[in-house]
Amino acid sequence: MGGVRMGTIIIYFLAIYAIFTIPKYIRYQKSGYKSASGNSFLKTILDKGNYGEFLTFVYLEKLEGNHKIMTNLYIPKSDGTTTEIDLIMISQTGIYVFESKNYSGWIFGNEKDKNWTQVLQNKQRNRFFNPIWQNSGHINALKKVVEIEDSYFYKSYIIFSERCELKKITVTSSNIKVIKRNALIETIKADIATSEKHLTAEDIEQLFLKLKKYICVDDRVKKAHVDNIKNKLSK
Repeated sequence: MGGVRMGTIIIYFLAIYAIFTIPKYIRYQKSGYKSASGNSFLKTILDKGNYGEFLTFVYLEKLEGNHKIMTNLYIPKSDGTTTEIDLIMISQTGIYVFESKNYSGWIFGNEKDKNWTQVLQNKQRNRFFNPIWQNSGHINALKKVVEIEDSYFYKSYIIFSERCELKKITVTSSNIKVIKRNALIETIKADIATSEKHLTAEDIEQLFLKLKKYICVDDRVKKAHVDNIKNKLSK
């Protein structure tokens, strides 16, 4: 009797898992995220960071017009290490660089502060490095590779999960946006509509080909990147 009950419980939980997982799988299969990132379905949904990037990627795919979306770029830095960029979009109006933060809770931050704060429902407070500064580092490395130094050419987007509330965020720079993911399409459409076009379709393709070698890198590059981060945190 106990075995029958246990079997019923297992079937119940498998059914619940399927109900929540199948829609995600269909969305994953319909998107271009797999070929762009090289991440399998399970690696995508079981890693909070990857899943946030995936959701942002799916939103960007909805945009009309000539653009290229790239994810998980390991860009070399002048000190011989690499910096990992979550997502970029190359369009006629420049390069949009996205830092994805799949956080919950209340978020407080100022463009000029080194650290920001996450406050959870249980009042626990967590500090994390200013994502604007983090993305600025990504953009500086990208400038060297792309060989375009003009700051107006790059747009910094910090994308937070819909599960959080941007309680008090202070940003003064016009080329920086800190938004929740569900505001991405509206925000970026307005940005594109009011920005000057700098690139032709051929320029976009050339930049895409130039950056292509920095995506889907081998495990050796990824391990070196992770080891470098661990070394910095331990100091």
